[in-house]
Amino acid sequence: MTSVATLQPEPAPILACTISRDVQNFDLLIDDMERELGESWGDLSFEDAVVFFDQPDAATLEFVAIAVNQEDERNLAQITAIIQAAKSKDIRVILIADQVSPIALHQLLRLGGDDFVPYPLPEGALHDSIERIRTAAVAKTAAQDAVTARAVMDAEEKVAAPTFKAKGDRDGVVLPVHGLAGGTGASTFAVNLAWELATSAPKDGPRVCLLDFDFQYGSAATYLDLPRREAVFELYSDTESADSDSFLQAMLTFNDKLHVLTAPADMLPLDIVTPADINRIIDMAQANFDYVVIDMPKTIVAWTEAVLVRSHVYFAMMELDLRSAQNILRMVRALKAEALPHEKLRFVLNRAPKFTDLSSKSRVKRMAESLDIAIEVQLPDGGPQVTQCNDHGLPLSEQAAKNPLRRELQKLAKSLVDTNKAAETGRG
Repeated sequence: MTSVATLQPEPAPILACTISRDVQNFDLLIDDMERELGESWGDLSFEDAVVFFDQPDAATLEFVAIAVNQEDERNLAQITAIIQAAKSKDIRVILIADQVSPIALHQLLRLGGDDFVPYPLPEGALHDSIERIRTAAVAKTAAQDAVTARAVMDAEEKVAAPTFKAKGDRDGVVLPVHGLAGGTGASTFAVNLAWELATSAPKDGPRVCLLDFDFQYGSAATYLDLPRREAVFELYSDTESADSDSFLQAMLTFNDKLHVLTAPADMLPLDIVTPADINRIIDMAQANFDYVVIDMPKTIVAWTEAVLVRSHVYFAMMELDLRSAQNILRMVRALKAEALPHEKLRFVLNRAPKFTDLSSKSRVKRMAESLDIAIEVQLPDGGPQVTQCNDHGLPLSEQAAKNPLRRELQKLAKSLVDTNKAAETGRG
């Protein structure tokens, strides 16, 4: 067993390096570096400097002090390469010049030297130079943060909220999507189904919204490259005073066709809302949209019942594996115990076997029989293109229109639209 006494402390990170042909020619520089940095600095030759910049230890470097004298003027090309390599790694450069000609010094400063100190070093000159570059670094970081914040704000402004006025003249079809196990593709299914519904007609298509109710890990915003807005949290915090106008203002549009209520910007507990809150949100969504697709969290919570009761079809995503089978049994048993409408569940098998895979297709049949369920939708494996589209923030139809998964989702969306039109005709 290793004794505590034998443990060695972690070496201090290297914050700076001197770079010279021979550092012994600059003994005053050695003294000042030790005074300013203690043990947190090192020494490099011209030959080793560029190689060191690519090492992990160079990641902590704040600056390098390149010391040159008259004899080094014939090696300006090598010194220039060192300065350029340092600047490419965002390492600041202090030039220590001993009787170097003004032309050579000007050239080195123009190539990227951040500061200049003559040698022999005046009292406190190196300290002042280090303070100047550190202040400049802080200012640069602050400026970059400001630009980034401005860019985020501009991006949010460019992503418009719905432009239509809330008239409450619709009676939307509610279509929740619930993953019965991790990684079953429920969010991908919800996002792409919503988009296929929204684009099911070239003109005057149905008005579709996507509600991301996974307040902790909701990824609809990521899959559609939309910002997460504080207005979403404000909406959930006080649904009693919310109306359809504030509901629409909390939403974003994707390509002017799909309206999305993203998950909140921060991770929130799933019980931040009550069943009454969820019912109010669904009321406003149904009154203003033809189709309401809801991406549900995998966890069953107090308001899951509210969504199930309000749903027309409750899609349950599964895969051909034991964990999905076990979770289906648990869920159906729980719904039956509470006398909830389990018949609304429509089981969707993701990554279903190919038509020629007879062995796996027989497994699907046996699984359905043993669970006493009907697997009404079987989706093929979309392959790497699915992940690529999600990472790029685009639906499958926008980047992989011929993907087999996209084709099946397109068919499913068309059948839902046709069924809804037939039902409306029957009611008329």
